[in-house]
Amino acid sequence: MSTYIEIEESVRHYYGQVLKSSNDLKTSACCSIDAMPAYLKPLLSSLHPEILERFYGCGSPLPPSLQGKTVLDLGCGSGRDCYLLSQLVGPSGRVIGIDMTPEQLEIAMRHRDWHSERFGYANVEFFHGHIENLATAGIADNSIDVVVSNCVINLSPEKPRVMAEIFRVLKPGGELYFSDVFADRRIPAALRQDPVLLGECLGGALYWEDFKRILHDLGCPDVRVVKQNPISLDDPEIAAKIGMVKFRSVTVRAFKLALENRCEDYGQVACYLGCIPEHLHAFDLDDHHHFETGRPLRVCGNTADMLGKSRYAEHFRILGDKSLHFGLFDCEPDSQSGSASASGACC
Repeated sequence: MSTYIEIEESVRHYYGQVLKSSNDLKTSACCSIDAMPAYLKPLLSSLHPEILERFYGCGSPLPPSLQGKTVLDLGCGSGRDCYLLSQLVGPSGRVIGIDMTPEQLEIAMRHRDWHSERFGYANVEFFHGHIENLATAGIADNSIDVVVSNCVINLSPEKPRVMAEIFRVLKPGGELYFSDVFADRRIPAALRQDPVLLGECLGGALYWEDFKRILHDLGCPDVRVVKQNPISLDDPEIAAKIGMVKFRSVTVRAFKLALENRCEDYGQVACYLGCIPEHLHAFDLDDHHHFETGRPLRVCGNTADMLGKSRYAEHFRILGDKSLHFGLFDCEPDSQSGSASASGACC
């Protein structure tokens, strides 16, 4: 049996047989509910209790401005985020969930009619399949507005294939917005195959710099960190195995756009119009671009394109073009704590 198949079987067993609820997890890697924005928390009350109980995410990778959009959730599990997204995209939108664990999908699909009746519309579909090959679920090129994933990509033994599939199915200007576990170094080979470390989202965690290299090779040289939190290894046995590695739960934003590999200054200015209902007073593109409503902010060419050539365009006024170049743009975050923060800037 190949290493890839062994890892896949190990993950499927852990999430299908070992874990019965989020209380069975041994670390904080897969459950950071405190990271959820305040406006999303009331939506949880509309979800079936069993769906909430079987949630194993590591953040809240649900971006704003989703009304009427088509959203794909990679590794949807029991469907918690899909049913949150169902409310965010509304009756004119569409949500697609894909997962390889039958036991999890069975829970998600069992409660689909329950949620449809509660919401007053049906806009969620679930597919059994692998996130490394989305064509098996019939997901076409350039068909998805937003791809989300909640602490799942680390579980894949073929992460470059996952990322390639994401950028295949995203529409031009589409957004990848996901939370996952990242490491401050490459995980030793033996630990990458440990069943418990894999299931706890640690063994498969990507080294942050390798993640950036994968996206750069796919034509996405500018990845933004939205939010990050350290992960505690509270279980003594896990800490003894892999305590030398520092892990962080990071929410990442990237776009299917022709961007430059450095932040360049074209004298452009962006002004947030304050018309996203959940973000009336300000909008954070990432951890170092805070747009107050009505207050112009100088931006690099990449940031201007992220805002002006994506679904966020209707919410911003972009002044200036790229006819004049003024050299490099200082686009580093204010805080340099943590490898993901220091390396996650657009420069």
